Amino acid sequence: MKKSLIALALVSAFTAPAFAQEAAAPVSDHTLTGNVGLFSSYRFRGIDQTMGKPALQGGFDYSHASGIYVGNWNSNVSSYAGYPGGNLEMDFYAGFKKAFGDFGVDVGGIYYYYPGTEGAAPANTGVVYNGELYVGASWKFITAKASYAVTDYFNAANSKGTYYLDLGAAYDLGNGWGVNGHVGYLDFANSTTGDYTDWKLGATKDIGGYVIGLSYIGTDADKSVYTWTNAAKNNQTFFAGKNTVVLSVTKSF
Repeated sequence: MKKSLIALALVSAFTAPAFAQEAAAPVSDHTLTGNVGLFSSYRFRGIDQTMGKPALQGGFDYSHASGIYVGNWNSNVSSYAGYPGGNLEMDFYAGFKKAFGDFGVDVGGIYYYYPGTEGAAPANTGVVYNGELYVGASWKFITAKASYAVTDYFNAANSKGTYYLDLGAAYDLGNGWGVNGHVGYLDFANSTTGDYTDWKLGATKDIGGYVIGLSYIGTDADKSVYTWTNAAKNNQTFFAGKNTVVLSVTKSF
């Protein structure tokens, strides 16, 4: 009997840790992620923000299991692309995102801020900024989003109410390959010459967690409206809506 009890005790001693290891660790309701990327140029809604120069971009995102999220994203810009005295874009956003099977919803707001433009921007506030509310929906690999400016659109006079419509798709081909496409339309409030359509076709390849991207981007933007002047280079002009190819390397963590 004594031997049986000893044997049982030994079996319990060796098997108990195995059961403990099998117990799943609790999943946190909180998620913090980051991203960084290098782009051959920065295109926002099809319009060049860096005068054709490279852009370093990155940000952080916090999300809760309930669907609530907040985040910050940043990129260098050219002060001659409508941001006098500034060379940095800082975006702050918050919202609610939830998936219901293959369907998803996303509602929130975003504030675009350009430090350094306070004393140079020819606007009422003296700083270039833009505030928008947005609503989005997704189904499998297709997304749709509408954004509405609740302030003057990047300080353009009487442009409150400008809206942007975005339809996109990103499809995973397997083995690290992907393709994506996008078409967008900007309706510039109180202006007909500011309206335009933009589009993008691209491909990506994941190599050890680094995503290499190549995209062809174009617009039908009015050249007289979206041409920037570089005062540092003898007032050289640059059409920010011209068709171009953008190469990128991004990493999420």
